[in-house]
Amino acid sequence: MARDQVDMTPIATREELIAWFEQGTKPKAQFRVGTEHEKFAFTVEGHRPVPYDGRRSIRALLEGMQHLLGWDPIMEGANIIGLADVTGGGAISLEPGGQFELSGAPVETVHQTSTELMAYLAQVKEVARPLGIGFLGIGMTPNWSRAEMPTMPKGRYRIMTAYMPKVGSLGLDMMYRTCTVQTNLDYSSEADMVKKLRVSLALQPVATAMFANSPFTEGKPNGFLSFRSEIWRDTDPDRSGMLPWAFEPGMGFEAYVDYALGVPMYFVKRGDRYIDVAGQSFRDLMAGKLPGLPGERATISDWANHISTIFPEVRLKRYLEMRGADGGPWRWLPALPAYWAGLLYDDAALDAAWDMVKDWNAHERQTFRDEVPRLGFKAAVRGRSALELAKATLALAEAGLRRRRKLDSNGHDETRHLRPLQEFVARGITPAEELLEKFHGPWGGSVEPVFKDYAY
Repeated sequence: MARDQVDMTPIATREELIAWFEQGTKPKAQFRVGTEHEKFAFTVEGHRPVPYDGRRSIRALLEGMQHLLGWDPIMEGANIIGLADVTGGGAISLEPGGQFELSGAPVETVHQTSTELMAYLAQVKEVARPLGIGFLGIGMTPNWSRAEMPTMPKGRYRIMTAYMPKVGSLGLDMMYRTCTVQTNLDYSSEADMVKKLRVSLALQPVATAMFANSPFTEGKPNGFLSFRSEIWRDTDPDRSGMLPWAFEPGMGFEAYVDYALGVPMYFVKRGDRYIDVAGQSFRDLMAGKLPGLPGERATISDWANHISTIFPEVRLKRYLEMRGADGGPWRWLPALPAYWAGLLYDDAALDAAWDMVKDWNAHERQTFRDEVPRLGFKAAVRGRSALELAKATLALAEAGLRRRRKLDSNGHDETRHLRPLQEFVARGITPAEELLEKFHGPWGGSVEPVFKDYAY
């Protein structure tokens, strides 16, 4: 989850909201790649969730990381809830169930993403080891029930926890029991944003299939390959999904603003205080008529925070955020930014990807998205399976990364980061199917070995 913004500049018109997105445009030379990844903390002894407080705790982890890295603590009242690297732009934050998230700094190359990731994992393991804490790379808790999950002392999560059951049956599972990896990419203009948003929305189910890694719930197969993706289908229809209107004529920043204005708010933050306005309208806040906060006017912070509480398959901020992938072992993680940068940052690859998806209609895109969580690579759209599309789009991404010519110190381009995806696609199976093979084979019907085999 995003760190809350602090900019109390008043914001009063729809035009100012549109301008906020327009300010995200960058010349191509300034395009960056950002990667965010979550993982479950567990006790090495007994494989239990890690509570916020105590000797072996999330708080102890954050305090240890602060001491090691020298990053600034992010506090909520007396509680440390994250860390910020004010020079590099990275941050460590907590998801509702204590999932540990690194929001990487915006970097120029996927090589830098990979280096950042390895450094961060070495540091977090150094702090975690003496505490007896390990980290698991998987899309959903393989055996913990919702009731067993700890809660983090964050006001926004208290409000969301109360609101979620009113709008869907699986929102609390999304909050407390899932992990994702996301990548954030830039746009150079409104038209560039629209094209990238459409391509990445249409192809998001392909990424979901390639990263599908959540086949277990409470110790047993749940019938899905990406149950994390299935959970999003019953979380909150107001703020999730495939944005069919984004493919209609006239799509642009203005259309996204109108969509966002129609999404109910969760909270307004004033100082350290989260004010519960769940279900109320941002339009009313702009007009000073919010029932939960009469007379209070909207600020830039309120808008940025509201945008961060909208969860479509691809989210527009001042960049585009790819949200379809399950979390997994660390060596896969750079493959996600490599895939999307290869497709979206090279004009020829982007054009070819658009040609591939432009004729699909909203019903076809939605059906494809709905089938992938259960069927993985066997899901299909227009007679083409997700496996075929994965092969085709990986080839485009590979060619795009070659043309990008971002070389590491050994003279290798970014295509090497695609290898984990290419290996699964060559075998024709998703990571979840590999997990299920182990469960039914060498693991002897137990998920416990996952804490060894898939730990960081």
